Amino acid sequence: MISSRILIVEDEAAIRRVLKNILMEESDAYQVDEAEEGLEAMEKIKAVDYDLILCDIKMPKMDGLEVLNATMKIKPDVPVVMISGHGDLETAVECMKKGAFDYIAKPPDLNRLLNTVRIALDRKQLVTENKRLKKKVSQKYEMIGKSEAMEQIKAIIDKVAPTEARVLITGENGTGKELVAHHLHQKSARSKGPIIEVNCAAIPPELIESELFGHVKGAFTSANKDHVGKFEHADGGTIFLDEIGDMSLSAQAKVLRVLQESKIERVGSNKSKVVDVRVIAATNKDLKAEIEKKKFREDLYHRLAVILIHVPKLNKREGDIPLLIEHFSQKIAEEQGAAPKKFTAGAIKALQKQEWPGNIRELRNVVERLFILGKKEIDEADVKQFVG
Repeated sequence: MISSRILIVEDEAAIRRVLKNILMEESDAYQVDEAEEGLEAMEKIKAVDYDLILCDIKMPKMDGLEVLNATMKIKPDVPVVMISGHGDLETAVECMKKGAFDYIAKPPDLNRLLNTVRIALDRKQLVTENKRLKKKVSQKYEMIGKSEAMEQIKAIIDKVAPTEARVLITGENGTGKELVAHHLHQKSARSKGPIIEVNCAAIPPELIESELFGHVKGAFTSANKDHVGKFEHADGGTIFLDEIGDMSLSAQAKVLRVLQESKIERVGSNKSKVVDVRVIAATNKDLKAEIEKKKFREDLYHRLAVILIHVPKLNKREGDIPLLIEHFSQKIAEEQGAAPKKFTAGAIKALQKQEWPGNIRELRNVVERLFILGKKEIDEADVKQFVG
């Protein structure tokens, strides 16, 4: 089974043949193509997704450095190993600056050549896998909808994301507040850093400070070793404090200090540590009402709510329901290895008339239920039978 495609770019036929034989003897999983000069190589590189390119430098028509430059523009993830009989340090440095994976002088040392090939192919596989995972994550947090409310939210995200402004996202459960948080992070300068999510409602009050700021060994009975908190894990990135309205007043005071001083202090320690974290918070509660009840700090509210984004409930976004149904049907089909099911106009209209106390999360569950229990083409009768 072919797992790696390699291109040898070399104007001397004898050297091409030797390199090809070495690679073919190394592994049956290598498919090796040849190009005798740069222009031919570029035609093949444009047409085929190679996992590795071995390229001579001195060639007629188009030399190896020109091939390297062109390849980096159209296929920047492909590792290119430069091979030259005119090896010198200056040429090697130039190749590496232009994006070459490695530089090998002729005649190549067999062990070094094969080791470089293995490492380059491993890196290519890693880059490909990372891209696949990032795409999967991006799709997971895709914001579906073209309603006026959604377009306004997307416009605010585009303006706010590149800044360091703190954002407070409000809305009912299931409306997609976490999607807004992830888009703010992905479109920010911190996108290469982590986004750490904390569900404040899911952590017992007695543990919230330890989870957020960490603790030192012996800080409390069960603290048998040092623990790194969420703020430290988010250093250089973003921390998303979901359901912050459920956070204890004691923890709120410490979060306020972090926002004021950009420092955290582990539970049981008197040493401060500087952290570089952007804070995005979300809540399904009316925090101004919570302030009146003395359950939420007003000073923390004003620190968090530099930018306010409200995510409306699904019934206020009726026009987005058909798009969400199509999206969920496609994703559920992929998960179950089945073909997507079509929802008739009558079925969609019936779903648009439903009340959605669970909002988008509830709609997703209903689409999955109809996908499993409904007919091949889901109609209004299916909605009445399985949704009510």
